[in-house]
Amino acid sequence: MAASPARALPGGADNASVASGAAASPGPQRSLSALHGAGGSAGPPALPGAPAASAHPLPPGPLFSRFLCTPLAAACPSGAQQGDAAGAAPGEREELLLLQSTAEQLRQTALQQEARIRADQDTIRELTGKLGRCESGLPRGLQGAGPRRDTMADGPWDSPALILELEDAVRALRDRIDRLEQELPARVNLSAAPAPVSAVPTGLHSKMDQLEGQLLAQVLALEKERVALSHSSRRQRQEVEKELDVLQGRVAELEHGSSAYSPPDAFKISIPIRNNYMYARVRKALPELYAFTACMWLRSRSSGTGQGTPFSYSVPGQANEIVLLEAGHEPMELLINDKVAQLPLSLKDNGWHHICIAWTTRDGLWSAYQDGELQGSGENLAAWHPIKPHGILILGQEQDTLGGRFDATQAFVGDIAQFNLWDHALTPAQVLGIANCTAPLLGNVLPWEDKLVEAFGGATKAAFDVCKGRARA
Repeated sequence: MAASPARALPGGADNASVASGAAASPGPQRSLSALHGAGGSAGPPALPGAPAASAHPLPPGPLFSRFLCTPLAAACPSGAQQGDAAGAAPGEREELLLLQSTAEQLRQTALQQEARIRADQDTIRELTGKLGRCESGLPRGLQGAGPRRDTMADGPWDSPALILELEDAVRALRDRIDRLEQELPARVNLSAAPAPVSAVPTGLHSKMDQLEGQLLAQVLALEKERVALSHSSRRQRQEVEKELDVLQGRVAELEHGSSAYSPPDAFKISIPIRNNYMYARVRKALPELYAFTACMWLRSRSSGTGQGTPFSYSVPGQANEIVLLEAGHEPMELLINDKVAQLPLSLKDNGWHHICIAWTTRDGLWSAYQDGELQGSGENLAAWHPIKPHGILILGQEQDTLGGRFDATQAFVGDIAQFNLWDHALTPAQVLGIANCTAPLLGNVLPWEDKLVEAFGGATKAAFDVCKGRARA
Protein backbone atom coordinates (compact mmCIF):
# COMPACT_ATOMS: atom_id res chain seq x y z
CA MET A 1 0.00 0.00 0.00
CA ALA A 2 1.50 3.32 -1.18
CA ALA A 3 2.39 5.87 1.48
CA SER A 4 0.15 8.85 1.54
CA PRO A 5 1.73 12.25 1.29
CA ALA A 6 2.44 13.99 4.49
CA ARG A 7 -0.13 16.48 5.64
CA ALA A 8 0.69 19.44 7.80
CA LEU A 9 -0.72 19.29 11.28
CA PRO A 10 -2.24 22.36 12.85
CA GLY A 11 0.44 24.35 14.48
CA GLY A 12 2.90 24.17 11.62
CA ALA A 13 5.27 21.56 13.13
CA ASP A 14 5.78 17.98 12.17
CA ASN A 15 5.11 14.99 14.33
CA ALA A 16 8.78 14.24 14.70
CA SER A 17 9.43 17.55 16.30
CA VAL A 18 6.57 16.90 18.71
CA ALA A 19 8.01 13.54 19.66
CA SER A 20 11.48 14.94 20.05
CA GLY A 21 10.15 17.80 22.15
CA ALA A 22 8.26 15.40 24.38
CA ALA A 23 11.29 13.22 24.80
CA ALA A 24 13.53 16.15 25.53
CA SER A 25 11.41 17.50 28.40
CA PRO A 26 10.33 14.66 30.65
CA GLY A 27 9.38 17.11 33.39
CA PRO A 28 6.20 16.85 35.47
CA GLN A 29 3.03 17.38 33.52
CA ARG A 30 -0.30 17.22 35.30
CA SER A 31 -3.35 19.37 35.45
CA LEU A 32 -2.67 22.97 36.42
CA SER A 33 -6.10 23.37 37.88
CA ALA A 34 -4.54 24.89 41.00
CA LEU A 35 -3.13 27.73 38.88
CA HIS A 36 -5.22 27.90 35.64
CA GLY A 37 -8.49 26.16 36.44
CA ALA A 38 -9.83 22.79 35.32
CA GLY A 39 -9.79 21.80 31.67
CA GLY A 40 -12.57 20.09 29.75
CA SER A 41 -10.70 17.62 27.46
CA ALA A 42 -9.64 14.16 28.56
CA GLY A 43 -7.07 13.49 25.82
CA PRO A 44 -4.94 15.04 23.04
CA PRO A 45 -6.69 16.81 20.11
CA ALA A 46 -7.76 14.78 17.09
CA LEU A 47 -5.42 14.96 14.14
CA PRO A 48 -6.92 16.24 10.86
CA GLY A 49 -7.38 13.46 8.40
CA ALA A 50 -6.86 10.71 10.90
CA PRO A 51 -9.33 7.84 10.92
CA ALA A 52 -12.04 7.86 13.58
CA ALA A 53 -10.87 4.58 15.08
CA SER A 54 -7.11 4.37 14.99
CA ALA A 55 -5.33 1.09 15.25
CA HIS A 56 -3.16 2.65 17.90
CA PRO A 57 -5.45 4.66 20.14
CA LEU A 58 -3.83 7.15 22.48
CA PRO A 59 -4.34 6.60 26.18
CA PRO A 60 -6.59 9.09 27.84
CA GLY A 61 -4.59 11.88 29.42
CA PRO A 62 -5.08 12.44 33.17
CA LEU A 63 -5.55 15.84 34.75
CA PHE A 64 -2.23 17.33 35.81
CA SER A 65 -0.95 20.16 38.00
CA ARG A 66 2.52 21.54 37.74
CA PHE A 67 4.38 22.71 40.90
CA LEU A 68 8.06 23.19 41.46
CA CYS A 69 8.93 23.26 45.15
CA THR A 70 12.17 23.37 46.98
CA PRO A 71 12.65 21.76 50.44
CA LEU A 72 12.10 24.18 53.29
CA ALA A 73 14.15 24.25 56.44
CA ALA A 74 12.04 22.91 59.28
CA ALA A 75 12.96 25.78 61.54
CA CYS A 76 11.22 25.94 64.91
CA PRO A 77 11.39 28.56 67.57
CA SER A 78 14.40 28.15 69.82
CA GLY A 79 14.19 26.99 73.41
CA ALA A 80 14.64 30.55 74.63
CA GLN A 81 11.77 31.68 72.45
CA GLN A 82 9.63 28.86 73.76
CA GLY A 83 10.60 29.85 77.27
CA ASP A 84 9.50 33.40 76.52
CA ALA A 85 6.27 32.09 75.08
CA ALA A 86 5.69 30.04 78.18
CA GLY A 87 5.91 33.16 80.29
CA ALA A 88 3.35 35.04 78.17
CA ALA A 89 -0.16 35.69 79.25
CA PRO A 90 -2.81 32.99 78.58
CA GLY A 91 -4.38 34.87 75.62
CA GLU A 92 -1.03 35.58 74.01
CA ARG A 93 0.06 31.96 74.52
CA GLU A 94 -3.05 30.79 72.64
CA GLU A 95 -2.24 33.18 69.75
CA LEU A 96 1.33 31.88 69.69
CA LEU A 97 0.14 28.28 69.57
CA LEU A 98 -2.24 29.18 66.73
CA LEU A 99 0.59 30.77 64.73
CA GLN A 100 2.81 27.76 65.29
CA SER A 101 0.01 25.44 64.21
CA THR A 102 -0.57 27.51 61.06
CA ALA A 103 3.13 27.49 60.16
CA GLU A 104 3.28 23.74 60.71
CA GLN A 105 0.23 23.19 58.47
CA LEU A 106 1.80 25.31 55.70
CA ARG A 107 5.03 23.38 56.01
CA GLN A 108 3.21 20.06 55.82
CA THR A 109 1.25 21.32 52.78
CA ALA A 110 4.51 22.29 51.02
CA LEU A 111 6.00 18.88 51.73
CA GLN A 112 2.88 17.16 50.39
CA GLN A 113 2.98 19.31 47.23
CA GLU A 114 6.63 18.44 46.71
CA ALA A 115 5.88 14.72 47.05
CA ARG A 116 2.93 15.06 44.65
CA ILE A 117 5.08 16.94 42.09
CA ARG A 118 7.71 14.22 42.20
CA ALA A 119 5.02 11.58 41.66
CA ASP A 120 3.62 13.64 38.75
CA GLN A 121 7.09 13.85 37.23
CA ASP A 122 7.39 10.09 37.30
CA THR A 123 3.90 9.73 35.76
CA ILE A 124 4.72 12.24 33.00
CA ARG A 125 7.93 10.45 32.17
CA GLU A 126 6.03 7.19 31.91
CA LEU A 127 3.26 8.71 29.77
CA THR A 128 5.78 10.49 27.53
CA GLY A 129 7.50 7.22 26.87
CA LYS A 130 4.20 5.57 26.07
CA LEU A 131 3.24 8.48 23.82
CA GLY A 132 6.53 8.21 21.96
CA ARG A 133 5.99 4.52 21.44
CA CYS A 134 2.47 5.20 20.20
CA GLU A 135 3.57 7.92 17.83
CA SER A 136 6.30 5.73 16.40
CA GLY A 137 3.54 3.45 15.13
CA LEU A 138 1.57 6.26 13.36
CA PRO A 139 1.82 6.85 9.59
CA ARG A 140 4.57 9.13 8.48
CA GLY A 141 2.07 11.70 7.36
CA LEU A 142 0.96 12.11 10.96
CA GLN A 143 4.50 12.37 12.28
CA GLY A 144 5.88 15.90 12.05
CA ALA A 145 2.45 17.49 12.28
CA GLY A 146 3.77 19.94 14.81
CA PRO A 147 3.91 20.00 18.59
CA ARG A 148 0.91 18.94 20.60
CA ARG A 149 -0.59 21.47 22.85
CA ASP A 150 -1.99 20.79 26.25
CA THR A 151 -5.71 21.21 26.00
CA MET A 152 -5.86 21.80 29.74
CA ALA A 153 -3.19 24.47 29.82
CA ASP A 154 -2.47 27.74 28.13
CA GLY A 155 0.94 26.68 26.72
CA PRO A 156 2.85 23.57 25.75
CA TRP A 157 3.78 21.04 28.43
CA ASP A 158 7.44 21.92 28.20
CA SER A 159 6.80 25.69 28.20
CA PRO A 160 9.48 27.51 30.23
CA ALA A 161 6.93 30.15 31.17
CA LEU A 162 4.73 27.53 32.87
CA ILE A 163 7.69 26.14 34.81
CA LEU A 164 8.69 29.63 35.89
CA GLU A 165 5.13 30.30 36.97
CA LEU A 166 5.14 27.18 39.09
CA GLU A 167 8.49 28.11 40.59
CA ASP A 168 7.20 31.58 41.40
CA ALA A 169 4.15 30.13 43.13
CA VAL A 170 6.26 27.75 45.18
CA ARG A 171 8.73 30.55 45.95
CA ALA A 172 5.90 32.80 47.09
CA LEU A 173 4.62 30.01 49.33
CA ARG A 174 8.09 29.52 50.77
CA ASP A 175 8.51 33.28 51.32
CA ARG A 176 5.19 33.36 53.16
CA ILE A 177 6.32 30.54 55.42
CA ASP A 178 9.64 32.33 56.05
CA ARG A 179 7.83 35.55 56.92
CA LEU A 180 5.59 33.69 59.37
CA GLU A 181 8.61 32.07 60.97
CA GLN A 182 10.35 35.45 61.21
CA GLU A 183 7.27 37.14 62.63
CA LEU A 184 6.78 34.37 65.20
CA PRO A 185 9.76 35.37 67.49
CA ALA A 186 8.81 39.03 67.11
CA ARG A 187 5.27 38.27 68.24
CA VAL A 188 6.65 36.22 71.08
CA ASN A 189 8.81 39.16 72.10
CA LEU A 190 5.85 41.52 71.81
CA SER A 191 3.72 39.18 73.89
CA ALA A 192 6.46 39.04 76.52
CA ALA A 193 6.83 42.83 76.52
CA PRO A 194 3.84 43.48 78.85
CA ALA A 195 5.60 41.43 81.54
CA PRO A 196 5.89 44.47 83.84
CA VAL A 197 2.10 44.40 84.04
CA SER A 198 2.31 40.98 85.68
CA ALA A 199 5.06 42.30 87.91
CA VAL A 200 2.53 44.61 89.51
CA PRO A 201 0.49 41.76 91.05
CA THR A 202 3.74 40.09 92.05
CA GLY A 203 4.87 43.23 93.85
CA LEU A 204 1.44 43.57 95.42
CA HIS A 205 1.58 40.00 96.72
CA SER A 206 5.06 40.64 98.09
CA LYS A 207 3.83 43.76 99.88
CA MET A 208 0.84 41.84 101.24
CA ASP A 209 3.15 39.11 102.53
CA GLN A 210 5.29 41.72 104.28
CA LEU A 211 2.24 43.34 105.85
CA GLU A 212 0.95 39.95 106.94
CA GLY A 213 4.27 39.15 108.58
CA GLN A 214 4.30 42.51 110.37
CA LEU A 215 0.71 41.97 111.53
CA LEU A 216 1.57 38.50 112.84
CA ALA A 217 4.58 39.89 114.71
CA GLN A 218 2.39 42.57 116.28
CA VAL A 219 -0.20 39.95 117.28
CA LEU A 220 2.50 37.84 118.94
CA ALA A 221 3.87 40.90 120.73
CA LEU A 222 0.39 41.81 121.94
CA GLU A 223 -0.16 38.24 123.15
CA LYS A 224 3.09 38.39 125.13
CA GLU A 225 2.07 41.72 126.60
CA ARG A 226 -1.33 40.28 127.49
CA VAL A 227 0.28 37.36 129.34
CA ALA A 228 2.65 39.73 131.13
CA LEU A 229 -0.23 42.03 132.04
CA SER A 230 -2.21 39.04 133.27
CA HIS A 231 0.60 38.03 135.60
CA SER A 232 1.10 41.62 136.67
CA SER A 233 -2.63 42.07 137.27
CA ARG A 234 -2.69 38.88 139.36
CA ARG A 235 0.13 40.18 141.51
CA GLN A 236 -1.54 43.55 141.76
CA ARG A 237 -4.81 41.88 142.74
CA GLN A 238 -3.08 39.98 145.51
CA GLU A 239 -1.45 43.15 146.74
CA VAL A 240 -4.78 44.96 146.62
CA GLU A 241 -6.40 42.16 148.60
CA LYS A 242 -3.69 42.48 151.22
CA GLU A 243 -4.20 46.22 151.38
CA LEU A 244 -7.93 45.71 151.69
CA ASP A 245 -7.40 43.31 154.56
CA VAL A 246 -5.22 45.88 156.28
CA LEU A 247 -7.83 48.56 155.68
CA GLN A 248 -10.56 46.31 157.03
CA GLY A 249 -8.50 45.75 160.15
CA ARG A 250 -7.96 49.45 160.47
CA VAL A 251 -11.70 50.10 160.07
CA ALA A 252 -12.42 47.50 162.74
CA GLU A 253 -9.96 49.19 165.06
CA LEU A 254 -11.55 52.56 164.44
CA GLU A 255 -15.00 51.10 165.04
CA HIS A 256 -13.81 49.80 168.43
CA GLY A 257 -12.39 53.19 169.36
CA SER A 258 -8.69 52.41 169.03
CA SER A 259 -6.76 55.35 167.67
CA ALA A 260 -3.33 53.77 167.73
CA TYR A 261 -2.00 51.50 164.98
CA SER A 262 -1.73 47.83 165.87
CA PRO A 263 0.00 45.07 163.88
CA PRO A 264 -2.01 42.25 162.22
CA ASP A 265 -1.43 39.93 165.19
CA ALA A 266 -2.49 42.50 167.80
CA PHE A 267 -6.05 41.34 168.37
CA LYS A 268 -8.00 38.98 170.59
CA ILE A 269 -11.12 36.81 170.42
CA SER A 270 -13.61 37.34 173.25
CA ILE A 271 -16.37 34.88 174.19
CA PRO A 272 -18.38 36.55 176.99
CA ILE A 273 -20.75 33.75 178.01
CA ARG A 274 -20.89 29.98 177.92
CA ASN A 275 -23.00 28.67 175.06
CA ASN A 276 -22.77 26.38 172.06
CA TYR A 277 -22.80 29.01 169.30
CA MET A 278 -20.02 31.51 170.03
CA TYR A 279 -16.68 30.57 168.59
CA ALA A 280 -13.91 31.57 166.16
CA ARG A 281 -12.77 29.56 163.17
CA VAL A 282 -9.34 29.49 161.57
CA ARG A 283 -9.60 29.73 157.78
CA LYS A 284 -6.30 28.06 156.95
CA ALA A 285 -6.10 24.28 156.52
CA LEU A 286 -3.37 22.33 158.27
CA PRO A 287 -0.95 19.94 156.58
CA GLU A 288 -0.02 16.51 157.84
CA LEU A 289 2.06 16.90 161.00
CA TYR A 290 4.49 14.53 162.75
CA ALA A 291 5.18 17.06 165.50
CA PHE A 292 3.71 20.38 166.58
CA THR A 293 3.86 23.16 169.15
CA ALA A 294 0.71 25.18 169.91
CA CYS A 295 1.12 28.37 171.94
CA MET A 296 -1.54 30.91 172.97
CA TRP A 297 -2.46 33.55 175.50
CA LEU A 298 -5.57 32.67 177.57
CA ARG A 299 -7.65 34.50 180.10
CA SER A 300 -10.45 32.40 181.55
CA ARG A 301 -13.66 33.83 183.00
CA SER A 302 -15.29 30.55 183.94
CA SER A 303 -15.52 31.35 187.69
CA GLY A 304 -14.07 28.00 188.74
CA THR A 305 -16.46 25.63 186.90
CA GLY A 306 -13.95 24.37 184.34
CA GLN A 307 -12.10 26.24 181.64
CA GLY A 308 -13.84 24.50 178.78
CA THR A 309 -12.12 24.02 175.40
CA PRO A 310 -9.63 26.69 174.27
CA PHE A 311 -9.23 24.93 170.86
CA SER A 312 -10.15 21.71 169.05
CA TYR A 313 -9.03 20.27 165.70
CA SER A 314 -11.14 17.63 163.92
CA VAL A 315 -10.68 15.77 160.65
CA PRO A 316 -13.03 13.56 158.66
CA GLY A 317 -13.56 10.37 160.64
CA GLN A 318 -11.97 11.74 163.84
CA ALA A 319 -13.55 14.61 165.79
CA ASN A 320 -10.86 14.55 168.52
CA GLU A 321 -7.69 14.70 166.42
CA ILE A 322 -6.26 17.45 168.76
CA VAL A 323 -8.23 18.85 171.73
CA LEU A 324 -7.19 21.00 174.71
CA LEU A 325 -9.98 20.66 177.27
CA GLU A 326 -10.79 21.28 180.92
CA ALA A 327 -14.25 19.96 181.83
CA GLY A 328 -15.80 20.59 185.26
CA HIS A 329 -13.44 20.01 188.09
CA GLU A 330 -11.18 17.72 186.07
CA PRO A 331 -7.60 18.82 185.28
CA MET A 332 -6.78 20.16 181.82
CA GLU A 333 -6.31 17.36 179.27
CA LEU A 334 -4.63 17.02 175.87
CA LEU A 335 -6.38 14.60 173.46
CA ILE A 336 -4.64 13.34 170.32
CA ASN A 337 -6.55 10.82 168.24
CA ASP A 338 -8.77 10.18 171.29
CA LYS A 339 -5.69 9.39 173.40
CA VAL A 340 -5.55 11.46 176.62
CA ALA A 341 -2.76 13.02 178.69
CA GLN A 342 -3.50 15.16 181.78
CA LEU A 343 -1.62 18.50 181.92
CA PRO A 344 -0.59 20.21 185.20
CA LEU A 345 -1.91 23.63 184.13
CA SER A 346 -4.16 26.07 186.01
CA LEU A 347 -6.08 29.10 184.66
CA LYS A 348 -8.41 29.75 187.60
CA ASP A 349 -7.21 33.22 188.61
CA ASN A 350 -8.91 35.02 185.71
CA GLY A 351 -5.56 36.45 184.59
CA TRP A 352 -3.59 36.23 181.32
CA HIS A 353 -1.41 33.13 181.04
CA HIS A 354 0.84 31.94 178.25
CA ILE A 355 0.23 28.25 177.45
CA CYS A 356 2.38 26.07 175.15
CA ILE A 357 1.80 22.38 174.25
CA ALA A 358 4.51 20.47 172.38
CA TRP A 359 4.14 16.93 170.95
CA THR A 360 5.98 14.59 168.60
CA THR A 361 4.79 11.36 167.07
CA ARG A 362 8.04 9.63 167.95
CA ASP A 363 7.28 7.76 171.18
CA GLY A 364 4.32 10.13 171.72
CA LEU A 365 6.47 12.61 173.72
CA TRP A 366 4.67 15.72 175.03
CA SER A 367 5.50 18.81 177.10
CA ALA A 368 3.33 21.47 178.75
CA TYR A 369 4.49 25.05 179.47
CA GLN A 370 2.76 27.83 181.44
CA ASP A 371 4.11 31.38 181.42
CA GLY A 372 7.38 30.15 179.89
CA GLU A 373 8.03 27.42 182.47
CA LEU A 374 7.85 23.68 181.87
CA GLN A 375 5.03 22.29 184.00
CA GLY A 376 5.02 18.66 182.89
CA SER A 377 5.94 16.14 180.18
CA GLY A 378 5.19 12.55 179.25
CA GLU A 379 5.26 9.94 176.48
CA ASN A 380 3.17 7.32 174.69
CA LEU A 381 0.53 9.86 173.74
CA ALA A 382 -0.69 8.58 170.36
CA ALA A 383 2.80 7.37 169.56
CA TRP A 384 3.61 7.10 165.82
CA HIS A 385 0.30 8.63 164.87
CA PRO A 386 0.59 11.51 162.36
CA ILE A 387 -1.79 14.43 162.61
CA LYS A 388 -4.09 14.23 159.59
CA PRO A 389 -4.38 17.20 157.22
CA HIS A 390 -7.31 19.27 155.87
CA GLY A 391 -9.27 19.42 159.08
CA ILE A 392 -11.12 22.29 160.88
CA LEU A 393 -9.62 24.28 163.74
CA ILE A 394 -12.14 25.89 166.14
CA LEU A 395 -11.33 28.30 168.99
CA GLY A 396 -13.64 28.22 172.03
CA GLN A 397 -15.70 25.05 171.31
CA GLU A 398 -15.19 21.27 171.32
CA GLN A 399 -16.30 19.49 168.13
CA ASP A 400 -18.24 16.26 168.33
CA THR A 401 -18.38 16.13 164.51
CA LEU A 402 -16.34 17.82 161.82
CA GLY A 403 -16.94 21.54 162.40
CA GLY A 404 -20.04 21.23 164.60
CA ARG A 405 -22.21 19.70 167.35
CA PHE A 406 -20.82 21.93 170.05
CA ASP A 407 -21.61 21.27 173.74
CA ALA A 408 -22.18 24.37 175.91
CA THR A 409 -20.76 22.60 178.98
CA GLN A 410 -17.44 22.26 177.16
CA ALA A 411 -17.33 25.82 175.78
CA PHE A 412 -14.54 28.23 176.71
CA VAL A 413 -15.47 31.57 178.33
CA GLY A 414 -12.88 34.34 178.22
CA ASP A 415 -10.26 35.77 175.82
CA ILE A 416 -7.87 34.09 173.40
CA ALA A 417 -4.87 35.83 171.73
CA GLN A 418 -1.68 34.96 169.84
CA PHE A 419 -2.62 31.41 168.88
CA ASN A 420 0.37 30.14 166.80
CA LEU A 421 1.20 26.68 165.52
CA TRP A 422 4.56 25.24 164.41
CA ASP A 423 5.38 21.91 162.78
CA HIS A 424 8.11 21.08 165.32
CA ALA A 425 8.72 21.20 169.03
CA LEU A 426 9.99 24.57 170.26
CA THR A 427 12.89 24.70 172.65
CA PRO A 428 12.34 25.88 176.24
CA ALA A 429 14.29 29.06 175.45
CA GLN A 430 12.01 29.88 172.54
CA VAL A 431 8.95 29.28 174.68
CA LEU A 432 10.34 31.56 177.38
CA GLY A 433 11.13 34.33 174.89
CA ILE A 434 7.55 34.29 173.62
CA ALA A 435 6.08 34.21 177.10
CA ASN A 436 8.02 37.21 178.44
CA CYS A 437 7.56 39.15 175.17
CA THR A 438 11.31 39.38 174.53
CA ALA A 439 11.35 37.19 171.41
CA PRO A 440 7.93 37.07 169.78
CA LEU A 441 7.62 34.37 167.18
CA LEU A 442 4.84 33.63 164.69
CA GLY A 443 3.90 30.06 163.81
CA ASN A 444 5.28 28.69 160.55
CA VAL A 445 2.18 26.51 159.99
CA LEU A 446 -0.47 28.83 161.40
CA PRO A 447 0.39 32.41 162.37
CA TRP A 448 -1.93 34.58 164.42
CA GLU A 449 -3.23 37.00 161.79
CA ASP A 450 -6.44 38.92 161.70
CA LYS A 451 -7.38 37.78 158.17
CA LEU A 452 -7.07 34.08 159.12
CA VAL A 453 -9.47 34.18 162.09
CA GLU A 454 -13.22 34.73 161.79
CA ALA A 455 -15.61 35.16 164.72
CA PHE A 456 -19.13 33.65 164.80
CA GLY A 457 -22.25 33.63 166.97
CA GLY A 458 -21.53 36.81 168.92
CA ALA A 459 -17.86 36.22 169.63
CA THR A 460 -15.94 39.44 169.06
CA LYS A 461 -12.60 40.35 167.60
CA ALA A 462 -10.89 43.39 169.09
CA ALA A 463 -7.49 45.02 168.83
CA PHE A 464 -5.25 43.97 171.66
CA ASP A 465 -1.53 43.92 172.30
CA VAL A 466 -1.10 41.11 174.75
CA CYS A 467 2.26 42.22 176.08
CA LYS A 468 0.91 45.69 176.91
CA GLY A 469 -2.58 44.65 177.83
CA ARG A 470 -1.40 41.94 180.18
CA ALA A 471 0.42 44.52 182.28
CA ARG A 472 -2.66 46.75 182.43
CA ALA A 473 -4.91 43.83 183.26
